[in-house]
Formats: sequence, C-alpha cells, structure tokens
Amino acid sequence: MAAKSKARTPAAASEHQRRKLATVASTTRDDGESKFERLIYERVRLGIMSALAVREELTFNELKSLFNISDGNLGAHARKLEDAGYLTCTKTFEDRRPRTAYRITEQGRAALNRYLDHVEAVIRATRG
Repeated sequence: MAAKSKARTPAAASEHQRRKLATVASTTRDDGESKFERLIYERVRLGIMSALAVREELTFNELKSLFNISDGNLGAHARKLEDAGYLTCTKTFEDRRPRTAYRITEQGRAALNRYLDHVEAVIRATRG
C-alpha cells in the first residue's frame, strides 16, 4: 500500500522557507552585524585558523607544507589574519636560521567559533 504524502500549499512552503532562513539569520549579533566571518571564509585562512585551533603553535614551514602553497601565498593570508588580530606571529632564530611561528589569539578563536556557528546554522536549516 502506498503511503500518502502531504503536499504543502504554496503558503505553507513559503512559511517553512521563512523559518529556515530565520534560523540562519539568527546568527547575527544584536547590533545587526553579521557573525559570518568573511575573512575566515577563504580556504587557506580557514585552514590556518582550524589548524591553530587544535595546535598551540605552528611554524611557517609547517603551515606551508600542510596546505601545499607558496611562501608568498601563505605570507599574504597569514598577514591578513594577523592584521585582524586573529593570529600572533613570532620571529626568532634557531641555529642561525629564521623561524616564524604563529598562534591563534582569543579574538581569533572567537571569530572562528562565530564562523563555525554560522556554518552549523546553515547546515541545520538546509537539512531541515
């Protein structure tokens, strides 16, 4: 015996869609500014932030090999995150060789968490 399925009326479908969008829209702060972090959205920057969220510190060379990108590309992405206050960069010498190490800041961790909260809200709304 075939199961009957309820067909949504256009008004009910529209209301359902509005609720799903409201869930995603609820990821905005009280001042109306989006919690969605555009700076973190880019693949390499998201990777840097995610890697630093689980490791206390990573060197430039570790990040470079992790993402298989050029020095210039990594440097540009790391600089943007550093300028935003999301990373700290420490330059030292080890056996006469320069060593650049990165750490995530509390502000960076909060931004990453806001980004992840937004993505989770979109996933929940999409899967409904």
